[in-house]
Amino acid sequence: MATSLRTVTRPVEPLFLDRWSPRAFDSSAVPQEDLDTIFDAARWAPSAFNYQPWRFLYAHRDGADWQRFLDVLLPFNQAWVKNAGVILFVLSDTLMAAPGSEDYKPSHSHSFDAGAAWALLALQATRLGYHTHGMTGVDFDKARAELGVPDRFRIEAAVAIGRQGDKAILPESLQAREVPSDRKPIEQFAFAGNFPA
Repeated sequence: MATSLRTVTRPVEPLFLDRWSPRAFDSSAVPQEDLDTIFDAARWAPSAFNYQPWRFLYAHRDGADWQRFLDVLLPFNQAWVKNAGVILFVLSDTLMAAPGSEDYKPSHSHSFDAGAAWALLALQATRLGYHTHGMTGVDFDKARAELGVPDRFRIEAAVAIGRQGDKAILPESLQAREVPSDRKPIEQFAFAGNFPA
């Protein structure tokens, strides 16, 4: 089966194939109601001990925080993210405690759990007709200071959210890449038994 350039060998839910990461956004706003629906999907992600270590910091385009959020991205990403509707930072709490306890210990799965929340966020955005593009092209030290992120939280990534725009707004070098990418075959990442030698 194929969806655009994506090929699957099993009957995968089409939503997973429809989700991809464009760089061309149309500069339209993302209404708070839609963003809240996207966040609501993310909150249903599984997490160790149901601790839900993810946090999202966000700014709407043309909002008071937009330029500050844009400025902590690396220049390459700033050039195309400026046309998104929302910039979002995904954080994870590196410490956890049992319910009602103040005895915090390092969390082994904070990044894993935040990744699950990000995946559900991206899928819900796709379902609503938006696209998301996660990125680590961030000045993380600057982001921590500018966004007031406490030391115990890890900044995992930034995410651009918006409606897809015309790829002609991108530099020519990026226009050819503005298509859904394929993936490695299953045999390259799933192994019965031990790690392959």
